[in-house]
Parts: sequence; C-alpha cells; structure tokens
Amino acid sequence: MDLYYRKYGQGPPLIILHGLYGDSSNWITIARHLEKKYTVYVPDMRNHGRSPHSTAHDYISMSNDINEFSAKRSLQKISLLGHSMGGKTAMTFSVLNPEKVAALIIADITPFSRSDQGDTIPRFHQKVLDTLLNTDISSYSERASIEKIITEKIGDARTTAFLLKNLYRAENGSYRWRLNARSLYDNLNELMGPIPADVTSEVTGFPVLFIKGSDSGYLPGSHFPDISNLFPAAEFKIIEGAGHWLHAEKPDEFTESVQAFLEGSY
Repeated sequence: MDLYYRKYGQGPPLIILHGLYGDSSNWITIARHLEKKYTVYVPDMRNHGRSPHSTAHDYISMSNDINEFSAKRSLQKISLLGHSMGGKTAMTFSVLNPEKVAALIIADITPFSRSDQGDTIPRFHQKVLDTLLNTDISSYSERASIEKIITEKIGDARTTAFLLKNLYRAENGSYRWRLNARSLYDNLNELMGPIPADVTSEVTGFPVLFIKGSDSGYLPGSHFPDISNLFPAAEFKIIEGAGHWLHAEKPDEFTESVQAFLEGSY
C-alpha cells in the first residue's frame, strides 16, 4: 500500500506511527524537534488521513505496509516510534523483522490483551465509531454544529476535538471524514486485541523503550514483567500527569525522553 507521508531532516531513519483516529499531522511538532539528527518519516496509516482505504485493518497488514514503505526507500535499519495502534504495529513489525530494527519506542500501549481490565476501552471505541458511522455530517453546513452533535453522542469533548481533525470539505462543499470508520469498526476486535505475532520467544538485538502516561490504562504496570520477557532489553518511563495522549499532553517531557533514548542507541 502506497502510504501518504511527511518527511523531515536528515540522519538515521526514524519512522513515527500514529494511533487510532490520528494522522501524520499529529506528530509534526515532535518530528520537527527530532529532524536535526534523524530523517523522520511520518506516514498516515491505512484507512487514516490521506492514505488509501482498505477493508483489511489489522496489525499484520499494517506491519506489511511499513515493510513496503521501508523497502521502497531502501531503509536498512530503522528506529520505530509508535503510539497506541501505531505502537502495536511497530511491535508487530519488530517481532516479525527484528533484523530491520535499530531501536523501538512504544508510547502508551501494551502488546498483550487487556482483558483483565474489562471492556471499558473497547466499548468506548465502539461507541466512537458507531457515532461516526451513524451521524450524517454531510447534512451540516457548519463545523461547530458537527462538533456539538458528536460531543453529545460521545460525551467527551476532547475526543471530539481530536476526531474533528479528520474533517474536510468535499468538492461539493459537504463535510466528510478522512478516516475509514467502516473498516475500523469492522476490525475493532483485531485492533483491541494483542499483537498477532509469535510472542513465545524473546525478541532481542535492539534497545526498547516503553513510555507510559501515569493516568492511562492502555499500558498497565502489571504488564511490565511480561513485556520484559518478550523484550528483555525493555526500559520503562512513566510520565506523571499524562494520559493516553501523552505526547500531546506532555510534549516536552515526551520528546526529551525519546531524544535521550535514541542518542544512547547509536
């Protein structure tokens, strides 16, 4: 799949993979901070942003997208920074292609199932996607009206503001979503599950950093021992006062953690 992407800087290659509902624009500020020492590639994942849509949306497919993306640009050894869905994609790629990875940074997501925490997070995402699929935004002429109705249905103004970054006007003037909500909804069980790769043996050969937001449930501290069994080189950083979108909530601390880790990896 030919992914849309943004490119910054020069130096060793670093690919940043955004999370669910996001796109490459979410990471411009952080990419700009890293561009002095790295060639930073920030693709839109499939079914997001300006990248192509597909009925397939799973971690093997997205890992294959990154493999194809790297091969087209003759990238031999890459560092990967992935948040949430992008983090699971980065881990899947790393498990399947460890020889192609220079360093791995995972932002606030576990590779394992969170079934021990109940279904609060999957149910929330189901509600979000159901709202997107069942709200006829083409009938609204003002962005503020769409923001109001989506917030009322989801019940979270911050999530609505994030979703509205996907809003655009079609040639006929009506509003549309860039992301493929239908495919995301149909593949939600895959997205909310563990990484679908062989995790029965250790993955070694490159440094690994997991960054957790202290107020987030997406990367439970109880998973740290099992993560260390999978990635023996794993280090853990907790950013206090941050939730799941830790890179947006605490950008300076997040970027400093990433820079310090990468500088120690080369």
